[in-house]
Amino acid sequence: MKILSHRGYWKSPEEKNLNSAFERSFALGFGTETDIRDLKRSLVISHDMPEEGCLTARELFEIHQRINPSVLLALNIKADGLQAPLSALIEEYAIKDYFLFDMSVPDALVCLRHGLKCFTRQSEYEPDPAFYSQAEGVWIDGFHGEWWEKELIQRHLDSGKRVCIVSPELHKRPHLPLWEKLSGWDCAFSTSVMLCTDFPEAAKEMFGDLAL
Repeated sequence: MKILSHRGYWKSPEEKNLNSAFERSFALGFGTETDIRDLKRSLVISHDMPEEGCLTARELFEIHQRINPSVLLALNIKADGLQAPLSALIEEYAIKDYFLFDMSVPDALVCLRHGLKCFTRQSEYEPDPAFYSQAEGVWIDGFHGEWWEKELIQRHLDSGKRVCIVSPELHKRPHLPLWEKLSGWDCAFSTSVMLCTDFPEAAKEMFGDLAL
C-alpha cells in the first residue's frame, strides 16, 4: 500500500496546499494529493476558487523536483480545459508517477486524448466508472459511508488498474474502522493500492510494512 497525503502533509488546517505541507510530505516520502485550478491563464494550487498569491503549479513541481521527484502526485482537476498547459508542465518537469482525477467526463476524455494519465471515479453515486478501459486506475470514494468490500478492490487489481481509497476523515467520519478492515485485506498488500489520508504518518505506523 502507498500512502498519499491529502493536500500535502499539513499539521494545521491553514497549511493545506501550502509549500510547507508539500515540503513535509515529499521529504517523508509520501505520495501527495492536491488541487489544480487556473487563475489569469496560469495553473495554481487551490481547492476553492483561487485568490492572488496562491501557490502555482510550477512552484509545486519545483518543490517536488527539488525534494523528492520519485513520489506520486495525485492531481484533482477542479476546472475544465487545463490539459495543454498541464501536459506541458508535466513534460517539462519529467513527472513520471502521477494521475489526474475528478474531472468532468467530457474533460477527462480530452485529458486522455492529450495522453495524460487519468483515474476514473467510483462511489455510491457512480457505481459504473466512466472511461474504465482507458483509465490508469480507480478513485474509490464514499460520501456517506464505506460501501466497498475487498472483492471490489481485487477485481480492479485483476483488471490491471491501480486503486486509490479515500479515507473517511476526508468526509469528517472516523477513519479507524476502515483502517482496521483494510489491515486484514490481502489486497492491501499490493503496491497498486493507495490510501489518501489527512493522517499519513499515522497510516504508515498502523499499516507498517503495508505502507510501501
